[in-house]
Amino acid sequence: MARSTREAILTATAELMRSKGYAAVGMKEIAAASGAPIGSLYHHFRGGKVQIAREALVNAGIAYGMLIPTVVDDYDDLGAAVEGVFRQAADDMAQTRFANMCPVASVSAEIADSVDELRRATADIFTGWIEGGTAYFAARGVDDATAREVAVALIGGLEGGFLLARALRDTEPLRAAGRALAPRFRGIPLARADGRVPTPARR
Repeated sequence: MARSTREAILTATAELMRSKGYAAVGMKEIAAASGAPIGSLYHHFRGGKVQIAREALVNAGIAYGMLIPTVVDDYDDLGAAVEGVFRQAADDMAQTRFANMCPVASVSAEIADSVDELRRATADIFTGWIEGGTAYFAARGVDDATAREVAVALIGGLEGGFLLARALRDTEPLRAAGRALAPRFRGIPLARADGRVPTPARR
């Protein structure tokens, strides 16, 4: 039961921060959204709101870190995969009426100079995404330098694209980013899970 309550609190907090950021979310709102008594928040999280936010971001970071490989798995050309990631992100934003903002980016931009514990947490998450993405593309046969480059480009482009798309209520920033980045990586084959390189690469 304690784990269930704790996870409910973290899930609710991540969802609230996804749409409202950090400062605008209060403890009473977290309690209401999670269905937990407000006393439970302080029981499970002695560090209060900062601890709840940090742990919620870490959980969200793990989930969001799996999204790019999930989309890219079906591709055998890196450029086509890049464009596919942005196209999927644009479709998701449209389907959620532009609510599908990443909570890590939302909080990072807001607290970069004010809550160092959360700044460090978001920095660790971004670093983990870059390292995880680099390892994933390297495992698909991409050379190490290009694997890191595409991981950084995807994460940076997606986060910036999400911000613009949400502000403009338009998926164009995400789709345009995909079209702009894809040619840089097109023609680079992605190996299948068994390590063989498919021929020809899908365009």
